[in-house]
Amino acid sequence: MPPHLRRRNSVTTVTSSAEPDSAAVPRPNASAAMLVRRPKLWLIPAVLATLVALLLSLLYMGGILDPNGNLHRLPIAVVDADTGAPPPGQQQNLGAQVAQSVVAGTPGRQFDWKRATPAEAADMLASGKVYGALEIPADFTASVTALTTGQATARPTITVLTNPGLGSLGSSIAAQATQGAAHQASLAIGKQLTSSPAAAGADPTARLLLADPVAVSSQVGHPIGRHSGLGLTAFYYALLLVLAGFIGGNLINSGVDTALGYADSEMGPWHTRRPTVPITRTQTLLLKMFMTAGITVLTTSMVMVACIAALGMDATHIPLLWIFSYCACLAIGLGVQAINAAFGGIGQLVSMFVFVALAIPSSGATIPLQAAPGIYRFLGAFEPMRQLSGGVRAILYFDARGDAGLMRAWLMIVVGVAGALVFGFAMTRYYDRKGLRRLTPHL
Repeated sequence: MPPHLRRRNSVTTVTSSAEPDSAAVPRPNASAAMLVRRPKLWLIPAVLATLVALLLSLLYMGGILDPNGNLHRLPIAVVDADTGAPPPGQQQNLGAQVAQSVVAGTPGRQFDWKRATPAEAADMLASGKVYGALEIPADFTASVTALTTGQATARPTITVLTNPGLGSLGSSIAAQATQGAAHQASLAIGKQLTSSPAAAGADPTARLLLADPVAVSSQVGHPIGRHSGLGLTAFYYALLLVLAGFIGGNLINSGVDTALGYADSEMGPWHTRRPTVPITRTQTLLLKMFMTAGITVLTTSMVMVACIAALGMDATHIPLLWIFSYCACLAIGLGVQAINAAFGGIGQLVSMFVFVALAIPSSGATIPLQAAPGIYRFLGAFEPMRQLSGGVRAILYFDARGDAGLMRAWLMIVVGVAGALVFGFAMTRYYDRKGLRRLTPHL
């Protein structure tokens, strides 16, 4: 007898009277022991899981193993404020000699020493352009010369200024470099003093002082709040924005697909699938992006409430921080929707690498990009975490200055949103024109 058609819930089901009703005769259940022996069942999960583990390990560990060995032009300011006259027989005062030796004595291109006035150095520290500074005081030559005459009232001091707003590790690397440079300069000056005729009759204690005459003090050049995680709150706050956009985008994506009948819903032992709603890929993406824009208002607000109101994170420019956080989170969410629309089921893995796996090690917020391998400096030019952490850092630590990274962050957010819209809708329109619809029968 030919098959006949019956419609249930707008879905066509095919049955045959020559065969018993499937509801009367239960189908045999497959067993795990039977399925586990199928090689094809293992292939795709094993390959994907192995590659993801390998790539994540290389990405995360490759960027942090040797910061000192990977140093490349870490910016540090050198301030020579010495106004003393040059010692007899020399063309430069001691401050100029120290500054010149510091700049010329750095091995390779590990550090980018920037000669600056005190005002310029203060501005560089306040805008996050340098990780620290070496400051030679105005009376440096006079104080050193006084050691040989017995008229010294205090030991000459060179000051090392740190910039914790750029992260504890970067500031620490800069401080170690400047302290080492200052110590080498002190020993060089000591050789001049101990060989001078004025030091010939000095007692052993005085000669010991003259051999290493300069003290090095360290102080914060641009202070940040006590509840700033030693300069790490900018990174973790930016990470929260990325995760909120990434997770929220994927939740919206799966939620819409479930509601429209393109994906199953399982909660514990309960399984349902709604009738399929006929809708184009372009209209589906438009719906998901519209919902992303609305729900991001809530997620962004909750991030700020948790971090600032509940936990007491130091934060300034609260309205600007909220607007920036919303736009940043929205850019990530729209990017997730575009990638999912283009790549389908594997889109979550692709977006995870784009917005998380590649972004975190290239953010430059925990390990300075100047202390990371070159591949991370390349990724940092366009990966979202680098841009967002720079913008958050500028708002939290550097008075929301545009030249501290905020303008670049805004520009990259605009580029990210535009790229997500163009890429997402270009792909869905292409699929729709090709007739590659998502409609599937509800069996």
